[in-house]
Amino acid sequence: MTRITLKRLLTEVRQCTACQHELPLGPNPVLRASVSAKLLIIGQAPGTKVHATGIPWNDPSGDRLRDWMGLSREEFYDEQHIAIIPMGFCYPGKGKSGDLPPRKECAELWHQKLMKQLSNIQMTLCIGQYAQNHYISGDYNTLTDRVRDWQRFVPRYIPLPHPSPRNTLWLRRNTWFEAEVVPYLRQSVRHLLNASTP
Repeated sequence: MTRITLKRLLTEVRQCTACQHELPLGPNPVLRASVSAKLLIIGQAPGTKVHATGIPWNDPSGDRLRDWMGLSREEFYDEQHIAIIPMGFCYPGKGKSGDLPPRKECAELWHQKLMKQLSNIQMTLCIGQYAQNHYISGDYNTLTDRVRDWQRFVPRYIPLPHPSPRNTLWLRRNTWFEAEVVPYLRQSVRHLLNASTP
């Protein structure tokens, strides 16, 4: 597929209003991609800060994710190398214990079309249960079980917990994650980006 085809598709996605009546802040699809990208990040859905700025992972969760990956903001937002496509493109609203789940319409309408354009992707970070349930096979009772089994999926996929400050307790209870998974993640990301640099 050509660069212009992806550009046209991204324009269509950003103009999507399929579930506008369900969105408390209205539609504002946040994603970025390039046909040259080799790394794909699939998270949940934008929070209010990301909705307001239009910049994905522009919040404390993004700060922790960049730390896990060992990347500066400049490296992280270089869409020639890194594509960012959440399960839900718009802020879904507030629930009882945090934001609501990502709207299902996004994956149903757009994900397959977008993935067909991203033929150079070599590694996908599946962040949180929604991305993992959609893209990573396997019968797991919990996110923890799947992330603990991360070596089964690499290098194509790396399942990660959400880097939200809400998950600080999870990180304290599962010290193996930052001891084992994060070093592999950093090394793999750096190798991929170095290989992408002319």
